[in-house]
Amino acid sequence: MSGRELLVAALVAAAIEPASAGVVRSPLSPEEARPDAIVDLATREGTALVSGTWRYADARLVEIESPRVGPDLKPSGAPGRTLDVSPTAGVAGFDDSSWTRIEPESLTDRRGPGRVSFAWYRLRLTIPERIGTFETRGTMVVFEIVVDDAADVWVDGRLPVVLGQTAGGVARGFNAPNRVVLARDARPGQSHEIAVFAQNGPVSASPRNFIWVRTATLDFYAPRAEAAASRGTIERVDPALDRIVPAGARIEKLADGFLFTEGPIWHPDGYLLFSDPNANTIYRFSEADGVSVYRAKSGYTGVDAREYGQPGSNGLTLDAEGRLTIAEHGRRRISRLERHGVVTVLADRYEGRRLNSPNDLVYRSDGALYFTDPPFGLPRFFDDPRKELPTSGVFLLKDGRLRRVADELTGPNGIAFSPDERFLYVSNWDAKRKVVLRYAVAADGTLANPSVFFDVTSLPGDEGLDGVKVDTQGNVYVSAPGGVWILSPEGRHLGTIRVTDERPANFAWGDADGQTLYMTAHRGLYRIRLGISGTRPPLVARAAR
Repeated sequence: MSGRELLVAALVAAAIEPASAGVVRSPLSPEEARPDAIVDLATREGTALVSGTWRYADARLVEIESPRVGPDLKPSGAPGRTLDVSPTAGVAGFDDSSWTRIEPESLTDRRGPGRVSFAWYRLRLTIPERIGTFETRGTMVVFEIVVDDAADVWVDGRLPVVLGQTAGGVARGFNAPNRVVLARDARPGQSHEIAVFAQNGPVSASPRNFIWVRTATLDFYAPRAEAAASRGTIERVDPALDRIVPAGARIEKLADGFLFTEGPIWHPDGYLLFSDPNANTIYRFSEADGVSVYRAKSGYTGVDAREYGQPGSNGLTLDAEGRLTIAEHGRRRISRLERHGVVTVLADRYEGRRLNSPNDLVYRSDGALYFTDPPFGLPRFFDDPRKELPTSGVFLLKDGRLRRVADELTGPNGIAFSPDERFLYVSNWDAKRKVVLRYAVAADGTLANPSVFFDVTSLPGDEGLDGVKVDTQGNVYVSAPGGVWILSPEGRHLGTIRVTDERPANFAWGDADGQTLYMTAHRGLYRIRLGISGTRPPLVARAAR
């Protein structure tokens, strides 16, 4: 980002509260909340329609052996005792044949011993071909249940447990509807196992009531008859773009109200993470849940936070084990979020001096981590007295050793590998030199032979170049003045994706096939379906296969 743009962003951050959630375009959003068909699973007719059977069993707490916390903060310490739930009935294929079979109309019956108590409801169902005259093929199907007092919902052996998720009934409060998407493109004959763990509560107040189900339904949403108007345009410069951006491709706006969105990464569990460095927050977006906070104070907690225009995280990626790796502006470091919640600092100093403010990052398939380190996260950028390194650089972290492998650019920003990892692309945020350099990558990870791959310095304005990504055919996508420039592997301009009134800062390929380009663009989050998939972290790519 330019100094002027950062200053404007800082002023905006001081004047406007960040939105907790944007305008989410989803069939579960308020303006489209009414299903096209509803199956009432608390009636015999409704349950029969989906060939369903309800079963019930009380659950109880049992004492088991369990290791204490160890030095690694995991259960690796001395032997101990703790409590667990029995039975563990959320797993796929659980045998509930010995459980009590209950009639759908009896879901409202009070069950359990009362006070602090727990229970399981299980349901197997099959998607019918039609509901009356309504055909189910291609629809989105949502299971919704309201349990008095609270519940967790397992589907086909899985329980959503993601930081920032809006599901998880115990956390949502008493009698909150739990909504779980069973299918987005339903096919008649699909079967699902649903396990609902019910809790009487609040636990700390020992309530004088019992467990029961208020409502249970399947909601069906038909595909939209008319697509919303595209939130941007496609400039087609070369016929080769037609294979990448199909005719009729639309730019969708998913959410807005942010301060400055950046650094998106798709998680193989089906959600997008992205930063708002101005708001010091990492957000999570999923089709079912919309936008929620994934990690607050994502880059800084200093007493002088108000001095920073972008104190929060910027670039995000995943390592081979699925651990989130974060470029933290304010803390001036690269960190990794471990599965047990502890933060590991991977790099914060080079030759004894603090890094500037790591901006973007990418893993090579062998686990080597590359990142850019301009000073744009510092309050006064190049002139900030906190700045300790004399130059901006591209760094390599491999086998615990940090090396600076390039320093030709004043504002190194976006970073991405070619599909074969022979080349590394790095963009430059500098109004006086708007270029992407291409480096040859040696076997030991060092960089050589920098050459100008893309140059739009002649374009007017004080904007430089931001995010860079590459698709599986080697085409390069660059955030440049006007939008997302798509370049052939030889550097030929094929076309530009232009978002209405905003410029995408960075992007990531998402969805199961990797053909959806998610774009973070200042105040909004967008996406477009492409005809080609993108290169993604190894873990995400493996999950897609």
